[in-house]
Amino acid sequence: MTNPHDIILKPVITENSMDDMANKKYTFVVSKKANKIEVKQAVEKIFGVKVEKVNTMNMIGKVKRMGAKEGKRADWKKAIVTLTPESKEIEFFEGM
Repeated sequence: MTNPHDIILKPVITENSMDDMANKKYTFVVSKKANKIEVKQAVEKIFGVKVEKVNTMNMIGKVKRMGAKEGKRADWKKAIVTLTPESKEIEFFEGM
């Protein structure tokens, strides 16, 4: 069994993700190797909530330039976690 903190890396804080919190949808950066079941179990264990469904997507890193040099940001995986209607909210986001 892996550590849940190795699966859930950090929350995604954007305007869209903040708007989704009203519908009990929370967005996280997750490990590239994690699947939906592992993400669900990790969120339930870390935050003590009930997860209804998990949507994951692989995000491609943007190509950025610094003068003539060109580089690429790292690829990453995003998970949108929907909680059940009777589940409590994740307090981590409440102060924002």
